[in-house]
Amino acid sequence: MDSLNRMATELVDEAIDFADELTIDVHALEGDAAVLDFGVEVPGAVEAGMLLAEIQTAGLATVQSTMATVGGAPLNHVELSTDHPALALLCSQKGGWELAVDDFQALGSGPARALVAEEEAFQRIGYREDADFAVLAVETDELPDEDVASQVAERTGVPETGVFLPSFATASVTGSVVAAARAAELAVFRLAELGFDPVSVLSASGRAPVAPVADDEATAMARTTDALAYGSEVHLTVDESFDRFDEVPSVAAREYGEPLEGVFEDVDWDFTELPVELFGPAAVTIDVVGGDTHVVGETSENVLAESFGL
Repeated sequence: MDSLNRMATELVDEAIDFADELTIDVHALEGDAAVLDFGVEVPGAVEAGMLLAEIQTAGLATVQSTMATVGGAPLNHVELSTDHPALALLCSQKGGWELAVDDFQALGSGPARALVAEEEAFQRIGYREDADFAVLAVETDELPDEDVASQVAERTGVPETGVFLPSFATASVTGSVVAAARAAELAVFRLAELGFDPVSVLSASGRAPVAPVADDEATAMARTTDALAYGSEVHLTVDESFDRFDEVPSVAAREYGEPLEGVFEDVDWDFTELPVELFGPAAVTIDVVGGDTHVVGETSENVLAESFGL
């Protein structure tokens, strides 16, 4: 298997080749790093969001859109499946790089994180890579500049010419789509946080509704989190049993049961003040190979409809 960054770069090349069709803009910075605007100064799009979810998972996941109803209203849903959960979801898709350069602050996801490999998940999985390219998806309401690209190049050990920064705002069509694609990742991450070996997750599939695009980043963050906490469905296949499967879904959190915008406001949007259980998927089925099937959690259309204003 090629490196995660090599595989993601091939998808970035595809995005550049079909930028007009995907309604994305491509900007070359002074050091020849490339910023791909998937939904910052452009509105974003469903197809662009699904391709970005593939980029975030380094091409190790299949991403598709479906239609289903929420509170009687037909809404777009995104489904993601992978047979490489540890690599695709934890070592690549997860948002684990906090970018801070002068006044610029953003959250980075994607395979460039594997070039730094400082997060605990990399030690547990035993994965780190060296590559000539670094692909970091940047969740931000302003496009990264040369200083940001320079920091990414320095931390990853990649020349700026090999740095690619696909960027999107949470409050964009793309932002809603890539958030919906994170259901399976949340389930695997919750299991890992509870002490389960992520390498023992053999396959993961998840589906969640695409939240209506909000007019500000805070509301968008709340809606997209609600889409996962109250509307997502996940199926995992694992090769060993575990006595804490029931703690994976969001229903395990004390704050469960109301749209999360109010919960976030109560802690002044300081997510470190919230229990990690709140950021789990809604409903999860876990098949243990040769063992039991565990069905935990539930979706809540009523809460989701309130959050989405349906």
